[in-house]
Amino acid sequence: MTVVDDHILKLDVREIPRVERHPRIFGMLNSLLPDYQLILTVDHDPVPLYYHLEMHYDGVFGWEYLSRGPEIWEVRIRRKKHEGCNCNCGGGH
Repeated sequence: MTVVDDHILKLDVREIPRVERHPRIFGMLNSLLPDYQLILTVDHDPVPLYYHLEMHYDGVFGWEYLSRGPEIWEVRIRRKKHEGCNCNCGGGH
């Protein structure tokens, strides 16, 4: 992981053993504060991650492709600012 600036983290998972990738990615995403970003670099289209985030974290993260292969894929994942909700979450999303 590299810290690009105070609000942007960068993770190149190509250098991480496959078995460790998802725990590392989700650990970083869960620790992002509102308006913080993770730039993720992978060796394939991470669209399954996008669908997982949409299903389990609906509306929490923004997603933007920065490059689309064929060798390197990069996406910017931003935790959106919390606008308030009706759940009992304490504002953590």
